[in-house]
Amino acid sequence: MRGQTYLLAALLMCGSTAAAADEPPICPDRPSKATGPCTVPAGHWQVETGLIDWTHDRSDGETSDFIILGSSLIKYGVSDRIDIELGVTPLEIFRAHGAGGREHDSSFGDTLVRMKYALTGDNAAVAVTLDPFVKLPTANHELGNGKVEGGLTIPISAPLGKGPLTLAFSPEIDWRADADGHGHHAAMIQLINLGLAATSKLSLGAELWGQWDWDPAGTSKQYSADGTVAYLLNTTTQLDAGANFGLNKQTPDVEVYAGVSKRF
Repeated sequence: MRGQTYLLAALLMCGSTAAAADEPPICPDRPSKATGPCTVPAGHWQVETGLIDWTHDRSDGETSDFIILGSSLIKYGVSDRIDIELGVTPLEIFRAHGAGGREHDSSFGDTLVRMKYALTGDNAAVAVTLDPFVKLPTANHELGNGKVEGGLTIPISAPLGKGPLTLAFSPEIDWRADADGHGHHAAMIQLINLGLAATSKLSLGAELWGQWDWDPAGTSKQYSADGTVAYLLNTTTQLDAGANFGLNKQTPDVEVYAGVSKRF
């Protein structure tokens, strides 16, 4: 699962001076591959949209590009510690060419249903949240596997002393469909992220990300080094961008993206 690594929410909560005392700044999962530890305030809606996400890879004589447009996570705050979330992707485009010829596919993406539950309160020294999710197969069979999958992410974040730095982890265990379409297997994602509140509005992040997929057909391992930047326009609006760089042959060479988040 893509998702997402650096817990930007913690930085914004600590660093923003623009927010009113009774209205904390927006707390999105974007940017990066992380899931943030905080939830949407009760009674509020929040939309986090990837305007564009481009992944490029060249390996084994083939060059491929995967483009995602408008992928959005729509959230609603049920209580002070719980929100429910729906992830939709209006358009995915895959292009590849090499010795085997050319390929072009496009589709609506798979759908994610999530629920966050914050185990710790706002003033806890270490923020810990449970984030179970289910993937529903709404993409076509060229870009999706047509199978229901799921998993659990546990975002963990803590400030490093009283300074502008935040350290975050985001362990995840997934239940994924086998490549042959028969049965499921386990996969795991782990990352470490260091965030910097450069100013009251500007946040930067650097992370190392790893994924281990134990498919019966063969184990795959992916690793990347990632960087993010986010800018708080106001209490309820954030702009972001990021880049991920593959560290082994099984990982795409580069991924770049930009997006916007808005709370209502």
